[in-house]
Amino acid sequence: MANKFCPICGEENKCEAGAGEHGSCWCNKETFPKGVFELVPEESRNKHCICKSCLSKYKEQIENI
Repeated sequence: MANKFCPICGEENKCEAGAGEHGSCWCNKETFPKGVFELVPEESRNKHCICKSCLSKYKEQIENI
């Protein structure tokens, strides 16, 4: 992804998807619940990566429901 900022919190998303030989990134080892994408503004969907912190916070929230 070209944008390096999380569309939820605005902090750096630490995306490494395009880096290295295989484009490996922390997000390739994670599962993303569908609901987390609803937090992303429409204009940023499929354009900006969610950061690990926002993903972790979301997962904690849904575990406590």
